Amino acid sequence: MKRRDVLRGAVGAAAALVAPAAWGQTRDTAPTPATAPTVTRQVLPNGVTLLVRENGAAGVVAATLHLVGGASDDRREQAGITNFLQRAMLRGTTRRSAAELLDAMADIGGTLETAADVDYAELRGAALARHWERLLDLLAEVARAPALAPEEVERVRRLVISEVHTRADNPSQFALDAMLAELYGAHPYGLPPLGLAEAVERISRDDLAARYRTAYRPSAMVLAVSGRVPGAAVVRRASRLFGDLTTPDVGGGRSVPGTARAGEPRTESVAPRHQIERPGQQAQVLVGAVGPGIADADYAAVKVLSVLLGGGLGGRLFIELREKRGLAYSVGVVNPSRRAGGYLIAHIGTEARNAPAAEAGLLRELERVRGEDVTEGELARAKAYLLGTLAMDRRTNAREAWYLAFFEGAGVGWDFPERYARAAEAVTIDDVRRVAARYLATPRTVVLLPLGHR
Repeated sequence: MKRRDVLRGAVGAAAALVAPAAWGQTRDTAPTPATAPTVTRQVLPNGVTLLVRENGAAGVVAATLHLVGGASDDRREQAGITNFLQRAMLRGTTRRSAAELLDAMADIGGTLETAADVDYAELRGAALARHWERLLDLLAEVARAPALAPEEVERVRRLVISEVHTRADNPSQFALDAMLAELYGAHPYGLPPLGLAEAVERISRDDLAARYRTAYRPSAMVLAVSGRVPGAAVVRRASRLFGDLTTPDVGGGRSVPGTARAGEPRTESVAPRHQIERPGQQAQVLVGAVGPGIADADYAAVKVLSVLLGGGLGGRLFIELREKRGLAYSVGVVNPSRRAGGYLIAHIGTEARNAPAAEAGLLRELERVRGEDVTEGELARAKAYLLGTLAMDRRTNAREAWYLAFFEGAGVGWDFPERYARAAEAVTIDDVRRVAARYLATPRTVVLLPLGHR
């Protein structure tokens, strides 16, 4: 899975995932009822949800199969197994090798990828629109008949472990993982998104097969297709490909039942501080708290608050800490969307000697937004940034398919972005103050300093 440095810049204030996705839609670019693409929703008897968005604007088609319950379903002793499984799925099916899969996708001008995030796992592809049938066939083949060949499993294991170590060597990523552990405690959201190297080392092929059976359940599947396609025909073909799916199976292996989410995000009324020293050049300062989940009534207001603090060049943190005081190499806020409560983290990368001032500055800005007036101009800019980013992010069929599947799987419905945009537009200054007081009253702090700093 491609991952951006989530502590670079401030666009993450509007993010849905580790790979930032923006939110909202401007009034100027919102589709009218006469021009809006048609979306068809159908739930098959076995529980698979189908969503088809007919969009003739480009001669391409994108499809994504979302599996509700991603890395947050990993047991701690198998942390990283969902990501491991998704990577191994592309290394061949019972019909084709990995190379043959690549050739088949090249024949239709397409790509096939997998991903794993905390709340979902994903198998996605794109191709020229005239090849939509073959794209769905290949997607179904990978989803239904992964080979999980032992030699390929070992290749993927080495790659995943390397990525885990690389993430740990990145100071900003290491600091973020430390903060997530502070915020979520025993809750699965507190685990590193790629998993733990020692856990990945122990995961067997049988373990992967067992995780496949629990992940690829029909009731946990949302298949979304967007592009220049005939909606009714897509539904018929998808129904044939997935409608007879029951409990999946790959040869051998014991079954592991789905795991309940352990624990809840921490709610202590104190604001602990955790300082870490590691080799490096810069200091990283993070101040954060657990925010609302997607379905929470405060969700839109917290998104506006996040952008007001860290939204691009107009956010308070950029203006106050970088432009006015020169403390920051990078500064911003990350606030991804989570079903059980997304984090709200202000961060700054700075020189080690400036770390105390940077930490005090972050805490001061969080205090200000809780207690001082937010201006109408700030509020308007935050909304424009927030709502405009989504309009740009949803320009492609690949992103449209992702949005359909993600929100449907999250339980708020595929049309959530339109409802969310209206809620964001309605956020008031009092709403911003209220959620700032609620969620930022006792933030946690993580400070990562270069080893041996003076």
